[in-house]
Amino acid sequence: MSQAFVREGDDPWLEDIGPSVTALRVFLTRENNGIQIFERSSHKDAMGEQVHVMSNGLSYTKDSEGKWKVYSSPQSPR
Repeated sequence: MSQAFVREGDDPWLEDIGPSVTALRVFLTRENNGIQIFERSSHKDAMGEQVHVMSNGLSYTKDSEGKWKVYSSPQSPR
C-alpha cells in the first residue's frame, strides 16, 4: 500500500519498525521532525542485552521477539 494512503494516526510505533539499527535511526529521525538521530555507541549490559545509545538521549534494545524497545537497565537484586 502506498504511503500516500496512510491516515494520520496510522504511523508506525517503535515496536513496528524493522530490526536493523538503520530502521531505528530512520524512525527516530522521523519522530524528531527530521532532525537526524544517530547511534553514539553500543554495548552489552550486565544481562548480555545489546544496547544502542542514540543521540536523542535514549538507549534502545530489542525484546525477545526482536522488536525495538526503550532500554531500561535491569534492576539489581536487593
